[in-house]
Amino acid sequence: MHIGVPKEIKNHEYRVALTPGGVRELVARGHRVRVQAEAGIGSGYPDDAYREAGADIVADVDALWASAELILKVKEPQAEEVARLRPEQTLFTYLHLAAEETLTRGLIDSGATCIAYETVTDDLGGLPLLAPMSRVAGRMAVQAGAHSLEKAQGGAGILLPGVPGVAPAKVTVIGGGVVGENAARMALGLGAEVTILDKSLPRLEVLDHRYQGRIRTVYSTTETLEAAVRESDMIIGAVLVPGAAAPKLITRAMLGEMKPGSVLVDVAIDQGGCFETSKPTTHAEPSYMVDGIVHYCVANMPGAVARTSTQALTNATLPFVIALADKGWKQALADDAHFRAGLNVHAGQVTYTAVGEAFGLEVVATEQILQG
Repeated sequence: MHIGVPKEIKNHEYRVALTPGGVRELVARGHRVRVQAEAGIGSGYPDDAYREAGADIVADVDALWASAELILKVKEPQAEEVARLRPEQTLFTYLHLAAEETLTRGLIDSGATCIAYETVTDDLGGLPLLAPMSRVAGRMAVQAGAHSLEKAQGGAGILLPGVPGVAPAKVTVIGGGVVGENAARMALGLGAEVTILDKSLPRLEVLDHRYQGRIRTVYSTTETLEAAVRESDMIIGAVLVPGAAAPKLITRAMLGEMKPGSVLVDVAIDQGGCFETSKPTTHAEPSYMVDGIVHYCVANMPGAVARTSTQALTNATLPFVIALADKGWKQALADDAHFRAGLNVHAGQVTYTAVGEAFGLEVVATEQILQG
């Protein structure tokens, strides 16, 4: 199979969809991999590393896209990339379509087969291709939030761990999943006073046992959320509804109850954000102020630590990429129900229920497509 790896063009996105090691695995199986020139530079992989692994380096981006049967990316395709897609091509990347109607309709019009990393499932009910970046984003959220608390960034001028004689910052994490646990773990390690809110009592029980009470676990209700808004110096939004838009849990009116200079970090921004006042930002201008509250809403947080992120992502995606390359998309999905859950759009049809519901579009079952 001819596989194309283009350079990411989203603002300050330095990741690449495949490491040289991943290329080597595919080439050894008889596949041809073409990598756009300098696609791996931001992750610390020069073109020569890809050449040595067996890839062809292509300077002409249009030629790269035109020759590929399978296109591997990291972030959702930008407008100029959507325009290059053709019906016979398969796209495998993060999509987050429920928050992006224009992109959804563009992929429908392309006729391409579009498989989303973030909706592939596993035997434990997890999202194995989202999890690596969720771990990175959760840990980065605390790092970014701590910086945003500095006075020069508009924050209240609070040091996260405090110092002897001065109390540490209060950090609340909304959501106890992969992002939330990694954020809480990072905040705890830095010496903050940490609370996790979640609606799953079994999950809260796991976290309480795992951290031996060092992280405060609270069942999420309107009352406990309002209390967190009043008390916290930093709130990290780590809510995920798989494949669907995130719920708005903190409203504009609630900002008036927060301490001036406190920080909101919205890790759910890829899915539309879980704060009413959230809007996507970039690493170039990562934060903004609303009613005296710092908002950090970078939509590709892991892109800032591209080397770590690219390695973690390839580790997770490579078995699925190999399945696509060896079998083709139809057989690969037919053989694996969990991989099948990744199909979002095919031949002008939406196949993922949450995406169809978000925009009032008809949904065709993936099983029906595979039988056709």
